[in-house]
Amino acid sequence: MFWGEYFQVSANPDPVDVHVGSRVRLRRTLLGLSQEKLGAALGLTFQQVQKYERGTNRIGSSRLYQLSKILDVPVSFFFDDMPVDVAARHGGMSEDSQTSFDQEDLSKRETLELVRAYYRIREPGVRKRVFELVKSLGGHDRSSVD
Repeated sequence: MFWGEYFQVSANPDPVDVHVGSRVRLRRTLLGLSQEKLGAALGLTFQQVQKYERGTNRIGSSRLYQLSKILDVPVSFFFDDMPVDVAARHGGMSEDSQTSFDQEDLSKRETLELVRAYYRIREPGVRKRVFELVKSLGGHDRSSVD
């Protein structure tokens, strides 16, 4: 049996790699880091960071762990909000009950500015009230808030 029979070899990036890369880009942008600064922290060129963010190059587990420390997020952050159709392609053993949303919303400038402004609110109580206000205006019902 050949290697290619186990793994699909393709010029197109795997959708999971694209998703993970988009989450790296999202967090980097939210923190106001350039690709050059993130690359320097990783010991890489900005071109390598670009390839990671596009999903062109896969991010290994040790590099993903390093990214989580630099970007101050848990490793699971990179897999959060994965579209159901992408997750389903890899055939897990359990049913997925997560609700998906348009991934493009996360990369809009308006979304990024809103999130940055939200985290600049220093008072936790005020920040929670703003969250509840926005949630009620958006008609989104979520039973628990972290």
